[in-house]
Amino acid sequence: MNTRTHSASLPDSPAQFIALHGRASSIVIEAHADEAPIWRYWGPRLPDAATPGAALRDSRPLPSFMLDFDQPLTVAPTFGVGWFGQSALLAHRDGLDFAQAYTRCEIEWLAPGSAVCLHLHDDVARLRLDLTLKLDAASDVLTLQSTLHNLGDSAIDVQWLASGTLPLPGHSQQVRSYAGQHVHEFLLQTDPLTRSLWRKESRRGRTSHDCFPGAVVTTPGATDDAGLVFGAHLAWSGNHQQTIEWLHDGQYQWQMGEWLAPGEGRLAPGQALHTPEIVASCSTAGLNGLAANFHAELRSRLNWPGGAMRARPVHLNTWEGFYFDVHPGPVKELATAAAAVGIERFVLDDGWFHGRHHDRAALGDWWPDESKFPAGLGELIGHVNGLGMSFGLWVEPEMVNPDSELFRAHPDWALQVAGRPLLTARNQLVLDISRPEAADYLFDKISALLAAHPIDYLKWDHNRDLAPAGLANGAPGYRAQVHAVYALMARLRAAHPQVEIESCSGGGGRIDFAVLRHTHRVWTSDCIDALSRVAIQRGFLQFFPPEIMGSHVGTAPSHTTGRTQNMAFRAAVALPGHLGVELDVRHLNEAETTELRAWIALYKQLRDRLHTGRVWLGEVADGIAWQAHGNAAAGDVLLLVYRTAPSSHRYTPVLRLTMLDAGARYRVHEVLPDGTVRATGHHNTAPFFDAINTPEGLTLDGAWLAHAGLPLPRAQAETAFIVRLQKV
Repeated sequence: MNTRTHSASLPDSPAQFIALHGRASSIVIEAHADEAPIWRYWGPRLPDAATPGAALRDSRPLPSFMLDFDQPLTVAPTFGVGWFGQSALLAHRDGLDFAQAYTRCEIEWLAPGSAVCLHLHDDVARLRLDLTLKLDAASDVLTLQSTLHNLGDSAIDVQWLASGTLPLPGHSQQVRSYAGQHVHEFLLQTDPLTRSLWRKESRRGRTSHDCFPGAVVTTPGATDDAGLVFGAHLAWSGNHQQTIEWLHDGQYQWQMGEWLAPGEGRLAPGQALHTPEIVASCSTAGLNGLAANFHAELRSRLNWPGGAMRARPVHLNTWEGFYFDVHPGPVKELATAAAAVGIERFVLDDGWFHGRHHDRAALGDWWPDESKFPAGLGELIGHVNGLGMSFGLWVEPEMVNPDSELFRAHPDWALQVAGRPLLTARNQLVLDISRPEAADYLFDKISALLAAHPIDYLKWDHNRDLAPAGLANGAPGYRAQVHAVYALMARLRAAHPQVEIESCSGGGGRIDFAVLRHTHRVWTSDCIDALSRVAIQRGFLQFFPPEIMGSHVGTAPSHTTGRTQNMAFRAAVALPGHLGVELDVRHLNEAETTELRAWIALYKQLRDRLHTGRVWLGEVADGIAWQAHGNAAAGDVLLLVYRTAPSSHRYTPVLRLTMLDAGARYRVHEVLPDGTVRATGHHNTAPFFDAINTPEGLTLDGAWLAHAGLPLPRAQAETAFIVRLQKV
C-alpha cells in the first residue's frame, strides 16, 4: 500500500534505484523524478542486482503527530519544507526563498555503475544543485562534490552548502576525530554517538592543528583489523565543518563542507558555488582496512614529477641546526657533513633571504640576503650538488612582515579590515594572494630562483591563522585565499615541473587531500621529539600514506619538549616515513655519526618496502605501539615495535600478527643497522631473540604468529624492536 498523501504539490513519481559498487562496498540511492534522491544504503558490498525491493515510504508507516508526507534522509536535505534535521543547504534571497525543495531530478551517468551526477532542480527557488558521487572500484573510496547554481534574476546568499550528506547505520557507536595544537597534532578524540549532535568546526582559514577535517565512525566490535568502520575527510585547506546527527529512524547522517564566512556564499545571477570534495570510505576490515583505502586513493592522485614517485630521498633540513643564522661557510660545512652520513637532499630553511635575521622582518622579500650571500645562492647550491645532493629551499609566500620592502611598497596587499587593527602573529601578516598583482609578484620572485638554480624542492610554509581576512573590497577572503594558493602552486609546478613541494603550516596545520593535489610531502609536526611523534604519526597514517609523511631524526634534547631519547629510538620512529635529519651533524661525536650513517643506510635498503605497500597499526597492552609495512600477500612484512612507557608486566605480552598467511611459514629476522645492537636496557635476553638476531633468523608458522603471537623482548621505555617476516 502506498502511504503517500497524493497531492499535486507533493512528489509522487515511481522509484528507481541507483547502485554504485566498489570492491567491497556499495551505495544504493532511491531516485524519484520529482524530488531529491533518498539515501537507502552505504555499507559492505551488495550483489550487483540487490535492491530494496520497495520504495522507502511504502515500507514504513507514518508515526503520529507529524506531517502527512514522509521526508526521509535525501542526498541533499533542504530547510523549511518539512525536513527538521541538519540541512545540506541554508540560503535566501534578501530574506526570501529561505525554504528550498528539489522539484526535479535528472540522472547523468558519468561511468556506469561507479559514477553519477544528480542534477537537482528547485523551480520555485530557482536553483540547481549538481551532486557528483563516484565510488572507486579499486580503493573503495567514495567521493562527493556539490555545485549550486543560481538560476534566478537576483542574488542569493548561501550560508551553508554541504559537499555531501552520508548515511550511517543506527548501530554506529563512536566517532574518532583528531584535535591538537602546534607541536602536538593528531590527538585522538573518541566520542560516543548518541542522540546529541556531534559537530567540529574550524574558522582559522587553514586545515588547522586543532580540528582535522576528517573522522572515523566505528560500530560495535570494530578493531584495528576487523569490523565495520566508516571514514570521511574533507579535501580542503580552509575553514570547514562536519556534523553527525541522529535521525528519528535510528540512523545517522554525516555532513561535511566548507564553513562559509558571511558574504562568501553570495551568488549573483548565473553564478555557481563549488564545494570541496569529500573523500569517504567504509571497510569491514577495521581501522587498518579503512587506512588502506585512503592510502590507495591518495597514491592514485599524487602528481609526482615525471609521473611516478621516485625513492624518497633522505633529506636534511637546516632549521633546528641554524634557525636564522645561516651563512655560506657554516652551511657548506654542514652540507659536507650531511653528505658524509648519506643525506641525498639538502634543504636550506628560513634565514636565507633579504634582511632575514630573525622572525620580525623580511617575509615577502624573496631574494638572497646580500650580507649573507653576496654572490647569491649559486655557490652554495653548486657545493651541495657537487657533494651528490640535490638542493631545496624554504619559502613562506603567503605571508609578509610589516618590516619588509614588500609591505612598505604595498601595505594594501595584506589581508585587512578597514578600521580594524592589523593583527600580527609571529610578527607577520597574511598577503592577499587573490590579488593578481600579488600572485604575479610571488610567482616572478620564486620562479626566478627556480629558473636560475637547480632547485628541485620547496618547503612551503604557512605560519599563522587568517585574522582579519578582509579583501580589498572589504569582503571576507578565507576561501579566496585557499583557491589562490592552489592556483599559485599549480602555476609554479607548470613552469617548473621538476620541483617537489612540501606543505608545512607550523608543522601539521595544513594537511589534507586538496593541498596534496599540488604537493608531495607534508611536515607532520614541528615537534621532532620521537616519543610525541609515535602518536602524531599514527594519527596521520589513518588517512595518509607513509611516503609523504615528513619524519626527521631530531636533536637530543628535543627543542620542543626538552626530552632526550637515544639515537636508535629517534631513528626508528623516523624510519617508516619520508626520512630526514634536522640537527647539526657537525656536532655529533664519532659514535653518533657512525650510528646515524647506519640508520640512513638501513632506510635506503627498506624505503621501497616501507612506501609502496600496506600499513597496519596496532597496540599491545603494557605501553607498546606497533606498525607493519609491506605486502602480506607476497609474504614480506617489516614490523616496527615501539615501547613508549615502562613495563607494568613481569613478562612482555606477545604480538598477534593477524595480517600473515596462517598457512605459510615465515623466516623471522631482527633488523638492525650495521654495527648496532638492540637497545633493551638489559644485559641478557632470552635465547629466542639471540636466534632471530642471527643471519638465518628463525622459521615460524604463520598460524602461530597470527593467533598465538610473536614474542617481544623485555625493554626499557623509548626503545624500538624491528623484525622482517618473509615467507619461506
